[in-house]
Amino acid sequence: MVFPLAFFCSMMIVMVDPKEISINDYDYPLPDERIATYPVVPRDSSKLMVTYGDSGVIEATSFRQIVDYLPENGLLVVNETRVVRARLIFFRETGARVEIFCLNPVEPAEITSSFDSRGRCVWKAFVGNAKRWKEPYLRMTAVIEGNEVTLGARQCGVEGEARLIEFTWNPQSYSFAEVLEAMGKVPLPPYIHREAEEGDSLKYQTIFARQDGSVAAPTAGLHFSPDILNSLSNKGYDTLRLILHVGAGTFKPVTAESMAEHTMHSEKVVITAEKVDFLLENLSRPRVVVGTTSVRSLESLYWFGVKLLKGGFNTTFSIDQWYPYSGAGDAVSIGESLNAVKEWLRVGNRTHVEGETQLLIAPGYKFRLTDILVTNFHQPKSTLLLLVAAFSGQIWRETYNKALAEDFRFLSYGDACLFFPC
Repeated sequence: MVFPLAFFCSMMIVMVDPKEISINDYDYPLPDERIATYPVVPRDSSKLMVTYGDSGVIEATSFRQIVDYLPENGLLVVNETRVVRARLIFFRETGARVEIFCLNPVEPAEITSSFDSRGRCVWKAFVGNAKRWKEPYLRMTAVIEGNEVTLGARQCGVEGEARLIEFTWNPQSYSFAEVLEAMGKVPLPPYIHREAEEGDSLKYQTIFARQDGSVAAPTAGLHFSPDILNSLSNKGYDTLRLILHVGAGTFKPVTAESMAEHTMHSEKVVITAEKVDFLLENLSRPRVVVGTTSVRSLESLYWFGVKLLKGGFNTTFSIDQWYPYSGAGDAVSIGESLNAVKEWLRVGNRTHVEGETQLLIAPGYKFRLTDILVTNFHQPKSTLLLLVAAFSGQIWRETYNKALAEDFRFLSYGDACLFFPC
C-alpha cells in the first residue's frame, strides 16, 4: 500500500517523545558568510521559501509574492513588541569597557512600570568584562532634550549567570525608557559580528512594534511592509497583534544530550481581553502566524485555558515547558479553552492576560492555534529550529538545504520561510 506524505508526517508528530530528542539531530552546516549582517532594502525584497508539508513541494520566490500563496479571509497574527536599546556601554577611568545587557526588570518587576520609573530601577543583566568593574558605581552622561543626564550603575546581587544592577539617574524627571533611548545601543544578536549602527534602530524593528520590552526582534516581522499589509487587507485579512517580549534566552544554546535535560527560557506574554474575544469570534478563519514568538504566544494562550479548566480560576498565567505533553489538553477544544480564558477575564474584571511562558515546542507537539507559519531560517541545534520541525515535519531539512543551495540569507537579518503544515 502506498501512503501519502501527509500520513507519514502525522505519524511522526504523534510518535515522537520530545524529551528523548537529541539536539544533534537538528544540526546543519551554516557557513558564516550565509549569516546576514545587514537586512535587504527595501525590507519586503527579501527571498521567501514556500514549503508545503503535506505534498513535499518547495518553491523559492520573493517575499513580495507571499500574498499570492496565502488563503483568503485570514488572520495575520503578529508580535507588536518593540526592541529596546538594552546594551549600555560604560567606560572606567582607566578606559576599560564594561557592557551591561539589560534582560528583565526586578524593581519594579512589571516591565511597563520599570520603563516608566523615574530616578531608580533594578534590572537583571549580563555584564561583560565584569572582572574589570572595581568601583561601586559606573557612570555615563548624555544629553536629553538639551539637558545633561547622568546615569549610574551599581551591582546589588547575583542571579545565576546574571547580575542585579541598580540604575539611578539625574535629573529624575526622565523615565528609564528615555534614558535607555538616549544612552543604550541596539542589542544585535551575538552571531552578527559587528557593532550596532544608528540605522539598526529602524532596521531591527518591525512595522508592528508598539510596546517596549524585547532585547531581540521578532525577526519574521521584519519582512513586512505597508504594501504587503494593504494587499493582505484587500484579500480579506485582519491583523491580530499580540505581545511576547523576547528575552536573551532565545539565543541560549542547547547543550544537553537530550531535551529532557534542557531548561527552556521563559518570556513574558501579554494578550488583551479584546484579542481573546476576537480570536473566539474568528475561529473558522485561517491563522497565519508571523514568527516563533507569535506561535508561542498563541499556543500558550490555549494552554492557559486548559490550566483554568483543570485547576480553577485561581490559576495564574505560567506555562511550564512540558505541560503540553502531559495529556491535559487531549479532550479540550480551542473554543473551550478560549472561553475559559474569557470567563477568567470577566470574573476577575481583568483587561488582559499577562504572565510567563516557558513553552517548548518540539516534534511531538500538537499545534492548536497555528495554521500557517511565517518564519526566518534559524540557528542549527536551537529550540527555534525544533519548533519549525514540529510544524513542518522532516521536510524542514530539505527546505534548509534548498535555501543554502540557492544563496538564501540566514538568521535575524536573513530571508524568510512560509510553511504550510505537515
